[in-house]
Amino acid sequence: MKDSIGSFSLETERDGVCVVTFARPPVNAVSVSVYEDLGRLVDRVNRDTAIRVVVLTAPSDARAWCGGADLNDFVGIDVAARKRRYAFINAQLPRFYAMERPVIAAINGATIGIGMILAALCDMRIAAEDARFACPEIDYGLVAGGAALFARVNMPEGKIREMLFTGARYTARDLEPTGFFNHVVPGTEVLPRALALARQIAGKSLPSIRARKIASSRLEGQSWSEAYLDAQSLSAALTAGSDGGEGVHAFLDGRSPRYRDC
Repeated sequence: MKDSIGSFSLETERDGVCVVTFARPPVNAVSVSVYEDLGRLVDRVNRDTAIRVVVLTAPSDARAWCGGADLNDFVGIDVAARKRRYAFINAQLPRFYAMERPVIAAINGATIGIGMILAALCDMRIAAEDARFACPEIDYGLVAGGAALFARVNMPEGKIREMLFTGARYTARDLEPTGFFNHVVPGTEVLPRALALARQIAGKSLPSIRARKIASSRLEGQSWSEAYLDAQSLSAALTAGSDGGEGVHAFLDGRSPRYRDC
């Protein structure tokens, strides 16, 4: 059965495995509209008893699994508008995290910024060995909000800080020792491995699957969310200075930023 919700297309197989494909060319950047779609996706999955497991992927020819936030959303934004944006986002991401089905991220391309957040919010992650990962917010004069979330999935604190302070890019093979991924495989094997894992889970009782997901979410708590909110508050405050806006404009203009450290 096929369906679509904005930037997401759904194809549910008879065994209950639902492949959700995120397609927003050219780089699968996340705009406010994508967060709206994400909320509708959660509602759709939660109420559909034909869906037992979700595999989240991107088209095989996409330039990225998720290319990060759509920086066009930030042009001309002020502190109040950014806080309103975060308030909306904060109503969607915890719902995705708590969606009543296990979600397997089949990461077949670059995963940047909010892409890493989405991957970390999934229950399991399978990545192409050459897929690139980064949290580049510091390069735009902003603050990445993923530190506590990455710690929740037991990434080493030193590596987390290295990523967030440098904005550097890493391959899945580079990050494999951190434990962020369940499996790192050649690109052609990502979706087949994810589907095999999904089918193994889909064979279980749906009430058991749902209960296990809910129990896992409650067990892990919400401390990441509190830290995420704090980072967002800091990032919103940076909008009052010049460097946050300069970083965004420089990226969109294809030039190096000219920071004034204010």
